[in-house]
Amino acid sequence: MREVAVIGGGMTLFRRRLLETGKELSYLATKMAMEEAGIEKQDIDMVVLGSAPDAFDGIHIKGDNLVDGCAAAGKPYVRVFNGGGTGVFAPIAGWWHVASGVADVALVVCEEKMGSCYPHPQTAFRHIWDPILDRPLNPNLVWLFAMEMNRYMTAHDIKKEDIALVAVKNKRNAVGHPCAQLADPNITVEDVLNSEMMAWPVQRLDISPPSDGASALIYCSKDKARQFTDEPVWVAGTGWTIDSTMWTNRDLYFPQYVANAAKMAYKMAGISNPFKEIDIAEPYDPFDYKELHHMEGLLLCDKGQAPILTREGVTQRDGDLPVCPSGGLLGVGNPIAATMGQKVCELYWQLTGKAGKRQVPGDPRVGVGQAWGDIMQMGTVIVLRK
Repeated sequence: MREVAVIGGGMTLFRRRLLETGKELSYLATKMAMEEAGIEKQDIDMVVLGSAPDAFDGIHIKGDNLVDGCAAAGKPYVRVFNGGGTGVFAPIAGWWHVASGVADVALVVCEEKMGSCYPHPQTAFRHIWDPILDRPLNPNLVWLFAMEMNRYMTAHDIKKEDIALVAVKNKRNAVGHPCAQLADPNITVEDVLNSEMMAWPVQRLDISPPSDGASALIYCSKDKARQFTDEPVWVAGTGWTIDSTMWTNRDLYFPQYVANAAKMAYKMAGISNPFKEIDIAEPYDPFDYKELHHMEGLLLCDKGQAPILTREGVTQRDGDLPVCPSGGLLGVGNPIAATMGQKVCELYWQLTGKAGKRQVPGDPRVGVGQAWGDIMQMGTVIVLRK
């Protein structure tokens, strides 16, 4: 395989209901990434689009509709999607096209317009369930994740206050992010614990907001990277695995699918001690407990230890292992696939010193990003190194 560099990234505002269409959001993110990389449309060999349910945009086979906004017309093009996992799986797909030699320069665009789905984006998830075993229960994702959160808390005797610390950290981190939807410099643990109960033990401020937005990333082969940048960031490892759809048959206290994907990525990157060798982590945090859950799945600590690291300040931006210095989904927003902006673009910006007010101190050199999707079953992981 060829070595692959990241040479540019772009990201739109994340908001509840943006007036821009999906095409326009894709165009804006693409334009920013191309300008940062210093490339033109003719330099792009192929395009990968990541976007989750068609129901969000209200256009069946929406990947085809978004082509014009992604600089993809007339070029090899593919859309990938596996729910929330798309935000890291799309860049993995872009990577393998360059690593394999199919393309020298690949553009990855991730777009989502959750605000188009009325009365609420949860409406789109009514049809993801098994029609015989699950759908008669009239489930929704909030109560499903509430069960997982309860199992995680019970298995490790975790206090709700320790989980609320994640929401506080990430919403405060997002204050420095120009695209952030729910940044809050003054939020407290008490605010989280006093917010509306959604499905016990999940409260409103435990959850990331529905969002519209887009992000873009540009890959380049090693042979061409120096034509565009003096500070490339390299894709060191990738991993992705999926577990059974039958969530009832799994012990929800530990995300084994994330651990499997992480082991795959770490093996490729030559990482044997993730906690010691990784400088920045961007685990997927649509709920505050999921950051902790996914830290453990990423093997950044032992099972049940993530809340302790958080309480001790290890995961703060200036801690020994900064986690979600972007502000994550909880602070910046959660337009499903477009969270590539926090989980992969952010790593690129951090490792090149371009993160502005969000910049992690010191000289971070290795970062891991992760996303999670489908019915608690998809794990996608990427390791970047400078």
